[in-house]
Amino acid sequence: MCPTARADAYFASRPRGSRIGAWASPQSRVIAGRDELDELVSAVGERFPGDDVPRPGFWGGFRIVPSELEFWQGRPSRLHDRLRYRRDGGGWVIERLAP
Repeated sequence: MCPTARADAYFASRPRGSRIGAWASPQSRVIAGRDELDELVSAVGERFPGDDVPRPGFWGGFRIVPSELEFWQGRPSRLHDRLRYRRDGGGWVIERLAP
């Protein structure tokens, strides 16, 4: 599947509110307040009244397939809790790492 088709399929699988939000939100920009966002959502909802909300041309993403992830929680002693999740065949192996 080409990246555009994959993005279209994923976007279409999202709930209507999420698709409306993708059009409405000026993501990561400063806004005056929640009212401004609510007005933008309302306007987009009127623009696309049915369930068919097409993917905006500016909306996309990256597909990341990790082979390893690490989570850690800091502790005052610096003896942090570290857990590594590592792919092993079809599943994940969870390993505790020394700080």
